[in-house]
Amino acid sequence: MGYHKTVEQYLEYCKFRKELDWNTLKAYRIDLKQFFEYVREDIPDKAAVEAYITELHKKYKPKTIKRKIASVRTYYSYLEENEIIQSNPFRKIKVKFKEISLLPRIIPREEIEKLLNYMYINENRKSEKAYKFWLRDVAMIEIFFATGARVYEISNIKAECVNLNSGLIKIMGKGGKERYIQVVTPEILEILKKYYMYNCKEIKKSGFFFINSRGTRYYPIRIYVT
Repeated sequence: MGYHKTVEQYLEYCKFRKELDWNTLKAYRIDLKQFFEYVREDIPDKAAVEAYITELHKKYKPKTIKRKIASVRTYYSYLEENEIIQSNPFRKIKVKFKEISLLPRIIPREEIEKLLNYMYINENRKSEKAYKFWLRDVAMIEIFFATGARVYEISNIKAECVNLNSGLIKIMGKGGKERYIQVVTPEILEILKKYYMYNCKEIKKSGFFFINSRGTRYYPIRIYVT
């Protein structure tokens, strides 16, 4: 069969039929590559799968293990449903976890204000080119703190989904679910308008509202706050 070919076929299906985002597809590819590098066969037996899961338990936390197993399990389900394979090696595999519940980390208001104050203090020290992307960074961080939207949701905002008059923004959440966030603060809305004015050509060309210096989508790995 050759897993390289079927993996690419599966990822194409996920991209165009399930409309999964770039980050999810990247994670699937990494998880499948890791699995096949360990088992070294297209359709491993139950013992090989169990050995792989045991190896995951040695290296990762339960949340990561769940994701990695789910990535491979759904891949084989796809092959089975499309009659590419007759036997699904994950069909009889059951994994139990005892997970510790963690409370979400709340960023203190003082930290938020300190970060934003630092950014605004440096507003007038920028060249025109740097100012364009200063506006972007401030806009993204203001939206992040003001609306509670996830980082990848903000970076994935399409240009046509932003109403700069009303401040209403449509975003795509997990599983491709649409929801709306509302920017109500006039100052933040003004930042968004300035950012668009300085970058409108590149935004229209890329189709995404937040862009990088090359005029393409600004990926979330660049905007994590530590």
